[in-house]
Amino acid sequence: MKPIRLRADVLAGLTTSFALLPECIAFALVAHLNPLMGLYGAFIICTLTALFGGRPGMVSGAAGSMAVVIVALVVQHGVQYLLATVLLGGLIMMAFGLLRLGKLVRMVPHPVMLGFVNGLAIIIALAQLEHFKSGEHWLSGTPLYLMTGLVLLTMAIVYILPRLTKAVPPALVAILGVGLLVYLFGLPTRTLGDMAHIAGGLPTFAMPDIPWSLETLRIIAPYAILMAMVGLLETLLTLNLTDEITETRGYPDRECVALGAANMVSGAFGGMGGCAMIGQTVINLSSGGRGRLSGVVAGVLILLFILFLSPLIERIPLAALVGVMFVVSQQTFAWASLRVINKVPLHDVLVIIAVTTITVFTDLATAVLCGIIIAALNFAWQQARELYADEHLEADGSKLYRLHGTLFFASTTPFLNQFDPANDPAKVTLDCRHLSFVDYSAIAALKTLRERYAKAGKHLQVFHLSERCKKLLKRAGVDHD
Repeated sequence: MKPIRLRADVLAGLTTSFALLPECIAFALVAHLNPLMGLYGAFIICTLTALFGGRPGMVSGAAGSMAVVIVALVVQHGVQYLLATVLLGGLIMMAFGLLRLGKLVRMVPHPVMLGFVNGLAIIIALAQLEHFKSGEHWLSGTPLYLMTGLVLLTMAIVYILPRLTKAVPPALVAILGVGLLVYLFGLPTRTLGDMAHIAGGLPTFAMPDIPWSLETLRIIAPYAILMAMVGLLETLLTLNLTDEITETRGYPDRECVALGAANMVSGAFGGMGGCAMIGQTVINLSSGGRGRLSGVVAGVLILLFILFLSPLIERIPLAALVGVMFVVSQQTFAWASLRVINKVPLHDVLVIIAVTTITVFTDLATAVLCGIIIAALNFAWQQARELYADEHLEADGSKLYRLHGTLFFASTTPFLNQFDPANDPAKVTLDCRHLSFVDYSAIAALKTLRERYAKAGKHLQVFHLSERCKKLLKRAGVDHD
């Protein structure tokens, strides 16, 4: 590795580690867990996916989407059941990758991708507002002014520094600079230590202390499946985004296997589950992190913070981290999606808005599923509308229908409406040179059409079927001669 690339990855990893800390602590608290569980999970998952995953430059850790999924399980059954769920969820992720199902991410349309990115950007920004509260109440007076001023100062450094020099990551300079300012002037603002104390020891291996029975499986399986699906979905979509930013190609199946293995190790060592984190990934990439080393550095530093550096790390002002995350939110949001509103089809605009809104108010999995369904229904509707027929009478008095389009479940009615068995001549020819049969509904439609002509005492002859269509019809027992 070149010295310049090595230096860039190390500095990017250092910057990313600072951004990982408050997020992982906050998500652990959301899930009613000890903050150290979130940090152990971040260390293990970030390091292992960086080493063995299919997408260098991408950062994984204890993600908020996972915390929301498992909070009910923790409240009802306790931490040990959560660790078992993380183990099972990791196994499902590994199976997903080993079965080479990562390619299914190609089924996600671009408008859904834009909605996913925009929704997560809004969630990142809204999550920072919690740091403007003290308990259940919003900050006011001097604490609010100081917090706001430090956040704006951090954002200004991040935006302005790249114009002066690109030798160091601007986010790292902003965090350290604002932290030093607060320390030297003794400014009374909240620090990372006010969220939680992060001092601890090495994570230790211990299998979950639960009864290994079918009853336990019945309890944890639904949460494990949901956790795995949410984690895989967020990871694969973040992988796609990273591919676009870096203009390189990742390997989704390998990433799924590595993520599953990392989750299993995390569960066995007392850490919470995790997946790719889009905010931290953007920080890593914008800081110059492109290799595996950046993720490894970020993960290992999390462990070093826990073991040796907690007194210093706990002094980092939350305002500095909040400012960096606000910049990340701004950089993550796909502003281009606003500029194309009047340039793309209305249904694509509706998909972007729907996925963005659903992501913010529910969860990522629901949003993406709804987006794919909307896009698929619209595609089916458009394809069904494009089916049409040319017709004319031949010299021998017969009638020729030449069909164009795709025959499938949504277009069978328009297909049948093209014909007039009652008034057509005794001999009718159907030219399928430009017609594709896709599913059983298409076969059933052709069978129905034959029956209608037979009932009218007329003969329908079909020509120019593709070999694939002939095989479909033969398998279904439908005559095509």
